[in-house]
Amino acid sequence: MKGGVVIAVMVVVAVIAAVVQPGYAVTCGQVETSLAPCIPYLTGGGNPPTPCCNGVQNLKALTPSTTDRRDACRCVKAAASKFQNIKEDAASALPDKCGVQIGIPISMSTNCDHKEGGREIMKKKNKEEEVWRLANLSTPS
Repeated sequence: MKGGVVIAVMVVVAVIAAVVQPGYAVTCGQVETSLAPCIPYLTGGGNPPTPCCNGVQNLKALTPSTTDRRDACRCVKAAASKFQNIKEDAASALPDKCGVQIGIPISMSTNCDHKEGGREIMKKKNKEEEVWRLANLSTPS
């Protein structure tokens, strides 16, 4: 009987260990590796190359949680600070140009501690752009 209880406890522990996965945080190394192919685009403009967009897609996969997005946001800012000639407009347009909504604004001025790692900032920016667009479309003739 005692041996059966021990085996049952071990089975339960094994099942829990298999189901409960430890949290895996995104690292700055992963962020930098994902975005490294984007440096020519970020410094020169134009269109991002396919490896760059693949990296942006990979970054999205690496950051499923709010904490991951905040960490990645900080890593993006730290990496960007190493390059003096990154074009802010190219950086902020990168996710859209790659067709990937990553929830991480790529900007030196982003507050990474803001709700959703900047997602609320992007919503506000998009809303302001939409209001401006509609205002300019509805000018009197």
